[in-house]
Amino acid sequence: MMKPYFETKLGTLYNCDCIDFMQEMDDNSIDLVLTDPPYGVGVEYDKFEDTQENLKHLISNAMNHILRISKRTVLTCGQSNIWHYPKSDWIMAWINKAGVNQNKWGFTCWQPILCYGKDAYRSNNKGARPDYIEHSEASKKIGHPCPKPDKFWVKLLDRCSVIKSDTVFDPFIGGGATGIACEKLGRKWIGVEISEKYCEIAAKRISLEASQGKLW
Repeated sequence: MMKPYFETKLGTLYNCDCIDFMQEMDDNSIDLVLTDPPYGVGVEYDKFEDTQENLKHLISNAMNHILRISKRTVLTCGQSNIWHYPKSDWIMAWINKAGVNQNKWGFTCWQPILCYGKDAYRSNNKGARPDYIEHSEASKKIGHPCPKPDKFWVKLLDRCSVIKSDTVFDPFIGGGATGIACEKLGRKWIGVEISEKYCEIAAKRISLEASQGKLW
C-alpha cells in the first residue's frame, strides 16, 4: 500500500503517477472522478511538459482507467481539446460572461465540462438541473500555474454529487481544489499529484479548509 502524502478525516492525498495509482484500483470503485487535466498549451508545470503531443498521450493512457474505475466522470478540458477525449455522454458549460481571452470567433465566455455517466440529480430522483454553471471570479495565485477557482469547483462538485457518502477521486489534483470542495461539502476524497511541490501546496490549502473551514 502506498504511503499517503497527506490525510484528513475525509480524504487522502498521494504523491505519485496517477496511471500507476489507477492501475491498482478496482472497477467502479469511485462514485465520481472530478478533475482538471493539463490542456497542452505550453503551461510550465513542475513535472509535466505541457505539449499537445504529451497531452494526447496522457489522455490515451489515463481515460481508460478513469472510465473503468468511476461511475461518473466530470472534467474540464478547454475548447480545443474536446475532440482528444472519448465521446462524452453530455457537455455542460462553465459560463463566464466577462470572457477570459479571445478566440477565432470572438471572446471566450464559456468552458466545456465533459460528463461521462448518468446525471447525479436525475439518477437519484432529484429532478433535472441546468447544464451550466455561471461563475466569473478569477483563480487566486497559489503557486500552481493554472488552478481552478475554488468557489467554482465547489459549485461543480455540488452539481455532480448529491450523495453525502460519495467518494470523489482527482488524478490531477494540482493545487487541491477538489480536496477543498470535498471538505466544504462533506465528501470523501482521494487525490493524486505527481509533483511533490504541488502536493505541498494542496496539503496546506486543504488542511486550512479541513481545520477551519475558512479558506474564503
